Amino acid sequence: MFDTTQIIMFFSASVILAVTPGPDILYVLTRGITQGRKAALFAALGFNIGVIAHTLFAVVGLSAILRTSALAYQCVKYAGAAYLIYIGIQTWRSRKQVSVEGKTDITSPKAIFKQTIIANILNPKVALFFLAFLPQFVNAQNGSPEIQMIVLGALFMAAGFSVFSMVALFSGHIGDKLRRNPRFESRMKAVAGSVLVALGLSLALPENR
Repeated sequence: MFDTTQIIMFFSASVILAVTPGPDILYVLTRGITQGRKAALFAALGFNIGVIAHTLFAVVGLSAILRTSALAYQCVKYAGAAYLIYIGIQTWRSRKQVSVEGKTDITSPKAIFKQTIIANILNPKVALFFLAFLPQFVNAQNGSPEIQMIVLGALFMAAGFSVFSMVALFSGHIGDKLRRNPRFESRMKAVAGSVLVALGLSLALPENR
């Protein structure tokens, strides 16, 4: 279906895009520094699981609706921004990994995993990126374009997770050292929450489309 050169070019481009500074990698970095490797790895995994949805959106054409409908784009955009701000505020307010009622805390690895999947899916910029990026590497002579896009999406996930996991491990190592400082320990969640709120506000800002 794909030739070797095509695969190498796509995977290389995906890695370069993954290491480019952006909200996703900043989120993983923040989780690693403030909460450790496990939280950051769950964030990295969540963002890349979200790629499955965006790949399918591109295949069935839902991303095209976001591109052509200003109302749909704005609805998804503000929903994503509101969600990031919400979990940012909840992270800032949380004080324990598990609440006294025994419910999972907003900053637990499991919660972070769910948050990152939802945040990724609710980012219309990612949907439009996949709609524009994947078809560039589809060759009609290599069979079904839909199957090719699904395979490319899987390769993008592999490239993204390889980069994000390294960021998670590195930031987690730095965070382990910083958390030995009691003063830093008391401010970790406030920092993480503030970053999430900032990411939500940046997503909500007007843009030229």
